Amino acid sequence: MVASAPMRQIRSSYDDSTVVVYQAYSPHIAEPALAAGTFVSPFKRERMTWIKPSFLWMMYRCGWASKPGQERVLAVSMTRSGFEWALARACLSHYVPELYSDRREWAERLRTSPVRIQWDPERDLHHRPLPHRSLQVGLGGAAVDAYVDTWITGIQDVTDQAWRIRELVAAGQLDMAAGVLPVERPYPLSAEISAAIGAGG
Repeated sequence: MVASAPMRQIRSSYDDSTVVVYQAYSPHIAEPALAAGTFVSPFKRERMTWIKPSFLWMMYRCGWASKPGQERVLAVSMTRSGFEWALARACLSHYVPELYSDRREWAERLRTSPVRIQWDPERDLHHRPLPHRSLQVGLGGAAVDAYVDTWITGIQDVTDQAWRIRELVAAGQLDMAAGVLPVERPYPLSAEISAAIGAGG
């Protein structure tokens, strides 16, 4: 990643029909999900579930799969159509004046939208913040049901990959660590979706 990246840009691993997002859970939730190919009990649909296209931001959030309740990192393949459906209907989790005419418009969208968006500083291999932002998407209500029942096309455990990269970083082998990272590219967005989520900058 380079410092000249747009302030708010989705970077992800994707192909013509699917995009990879990351989540981290305890083995209690991860193992049934891996067996079923989607999230099943004890995963709770009534809670908002957050998906992250950036592997490094997921590593920052879960501490290289070391934080309690986040010991297993899952790479979830989901349909691009579902991902884009969610983005088009999303609301930023905080008020941004340039995106909404006033706080009332934002509050109404927040109330009715099943999807939340956050832009947080992207991270480097040492988990230091970078100048540009990384996307987090919170799915709730109808969006989480669609995610679990329709959008997910597969789940892979990438915990060993996370541990391997952590070991390389700790040993100061940053070039090797970077070579083990998933390949992420700027994700193409329509003008409508870019406007809805405040991409660019």
